[in-house]
Amino acid sequence: MVRFHETLSDSTVYLRYFHMQRLDARIAHERLIRKCFVDYDREIALVADRVEAETGRHELLGVGRLTRQPNFRDAELGILVTDHCQGGGLGTELLARLIEVARKEKVQRVIAHILSENQAMLRLARHFHFTLSQDEDPTALLGILNLDQGATPHAKLSNAAARSQPS
Repeated sequence: MVRFHETLSDSTVYLRYFHMQRLDARIAHERLIRKCFVDYDREIALVADRVEAETGRHELLGVGRLTRQPNFRDAELGILVTDHCQGGGLGTELLARLIEVARKEKVQRVIAHILSENQAMLRLARHFHFTLSQDEDPTALLGILNLDQGATPHAKLSNAAARSQPS
């Protein structure tokens, strides 16, 4: 996880966390414990990784997370992809799989707070039929995907996930 955070540009960090966050704060032991040891009753984290051919070490490429809200009907979404893998479909795949998990866990709404300037995440939200509106934060939009109303049919989701598979 430390190496993953070392691969993120200032821009990527800002777009994900809505403010600049220094590397040493992102990789602080106490923070990583909270992020890496997940309480599966209220949170799920999916990671994408690959094995580096030269070293045989795992390289973390992306993380997607769903966190249930106190009402347990809603779950907040977060996705972070390393800079060198952005634009290749990894975020699409992580989001598709998180939506599948949300459906299985009977989540009714997936919620995402998205900075207005985060065009990649806004495209993803539109692709998966999130409704976008002004967030409480004037610099952000609120994306809501209603799962209980069939806003994204499972067949569409499967097709989107299949298209995002690397060749």
